[in-house]
Amino acid sequence: MKKYLVILVVSMLISISVNAQGRGVKIGYIDMEYILQKVPDYTEAKNQLEQKALKWKQEIEIKGLELTKLEESLKTERVLLTKELIEEREEEIAFQKKELLEYQEKRFGPKGDLIVQKTVLVQPVQDQVFTAAQDVAEAKKYDFIFDKSSDLTMLFAAKRFDISDQVIRAITRASKQTQMSKKQLKAEEAKEAKQDLEDELKENPAFAERQKKLDDKKAAREKLLEERKLAADAKKKEIEEARKKLADERAAKKNGTIPANTPKEDLSKETSIDTKDDESAKNEQQKVVADAKQKAADERARVLEERKKNLEEKRAKTLADREAAKKEREEKLKLDKENKNKP
Repeated sequence: MKKYLVILVVSMLISISVNAQGRGVKIGYIDMEYILQKVPDYTEAKNQLEQKALKWKQEIEIKGLELTKLEESLKTERVLLTKELIEEREEEIAFQKKELLEYQEKRFGPKGDLIVQKTVLVQPVQDQVFTAAQDVAEAKKYDFIFDKSSDLTMLFAAKRFDISDQVIRAITRASKQTQMSKKQLKAEEAKEAKQDLEDELKENPAFAERQKKLDDKKAAREKLLEERKLAADAKKKEIEEARKKLADERAAKKNGTIPANTPKEDLSKETSIDTKDDESAKNEQQKVVADAKQKAADERARVLEERKKNLEEKRAKTLADREAAKKEREEKLKLDKENKNKP
């Protein structure tokens, strides 16, 4: 039966892989054991259960030692006891043996306390994992998600399809929502969004390449703006120094420390230069702002155009697939009809 199950799973994965090449089916998997180890509630409860199991084992060992002492005592004293006492001792030993076996069955049997409490312990966490996996699947557009630690045999599993960490983050986020402020939640969401983007980059090389190009363009644009800002600041500083120099000269002239016969045309020339420099700095700043706005508008237009192109390609591919399927059905019907009309 297990052999047939493995064959069925392998066949299903092959079928999914074929469909994935044609229709873009997205597959992921989780490792339930790995996730459970990362969930604090489960780890704490598991430790408590292990302490209980250890206590039960110690009780069984103590009862076993007591039973061994009774058996050795009977063996030593058998020659001194009457038949009735021997039978009484043997009945007591048999009764305690039965009690010990029943206690072992109660604690560690197939339906014992250990199995029952482990099920009670795991079930709520499993429900959390399943809910989180569904949320991740809907958010990331997964078509299939498998459990690596289940009975289904996975012959190979690439790490880039493992969404266990995403599920853990979803569980952690859900548990923290009642304990964190809005600001903390926003910061946590930003951190998770960054981590999700990193996961997406690892999973999708094409997306990573496209994101790298966008980041490079953004960095180049920011560098250009920074250079222009530095140039504007340098120009502004130069103007301020010239203005200060002019003010110092005027103050010196007023105090009589420089010749009074300084040509007026020189002063008017300096004033004109000061005014022109102010206008030049203002125009430069306006130009920087306008260029930045134009760059942002061009980038938005390019992204929108790229999205539109992708949608059109996807729509055209869908129509072509439908047309091919329709043609295939018509040919099949025609072939069936010809076979039926043959004598």
